[in-house]
Amino acid sequence: MDGAEPIEMTEHVYGDEDAPVTVVEFGDFECPYCAAAAPVLRQLIDQSEGQVRLVWRHFPLFDTHPHALTAALAAEATTASGQFWKMHDLLFQHQDRLTDLDLGVYAAKLGLDGSSVVGDAAQQYRPAVERDYAAGIELGVSGTPTLFINGAVYTGRLDLGALQRSVRRCVQHARVAPWSRR
Repeated sequence: MDGAEPIEMTEHVYGDEDAPVTVVEFGDFECPYCAAAAPVLRQLIDQSEGQVRLVWRHFPLFDTHPHALTAALAAEATTASGQFWKMHDLLFQHQDRLTDLDLGVYAAKLGLDGSSVVGDAAQQYRPAVERDYAAGIELGVSGTPTLFINGAVYTGRLDLGALQRSVRRCVQHARVAPWSRR
C-alpha cells in the first residue's frame, strides 16, 4: 500500500468522512459483481467503528451493460437531494430493471421528480460520470468492481474477512495516505 497514487475524492462518501482508511470503489450499477459487493462493503464500513469510509466512483461498462450509463446519470442526479446512497441501493436491488421508466419510478420512491433523473435532465450530470470514468482509466481500472484501499489496488477476495484484514494492515502499519482525509 506504499507508493500509491492519490485518488481524488468525490461527494459520494459512505461512512465517517474523517476515517483514516478510505476504500474507493469504481463500480457499475448493472454489474452483478458490484451488486454482490455492495452489502459486503456496507458491512465493512458499518462495523469499522469510524475507521473506514467508502467512496463511490462511476465506471459504467457501457459496452457490456446497456443501462449502466443511464443508471450512473440517474444516481448522480440524486446527489443534490442527498439521496445518492438510497438510489445506489435501489439500483443494485433492481439492476435487472434499469430503463428510463424504471429509473423514474425509483426516483419517485425517494420523493423526487422521476423526470429529473432521466433523459435531457440527467445529461447535466454526464461530466461528473465522465470524470470518474476517466480517473478509473488513468488508474488502470478495466472492470468492476475495482477497489483501492488508501490508494493501493485491492486484489483480494471481496468478502468481509479479507477486506477487514487488509484494512487492519493499513491501520497497523500506519499506511494512511495524507490524501485519504478531506
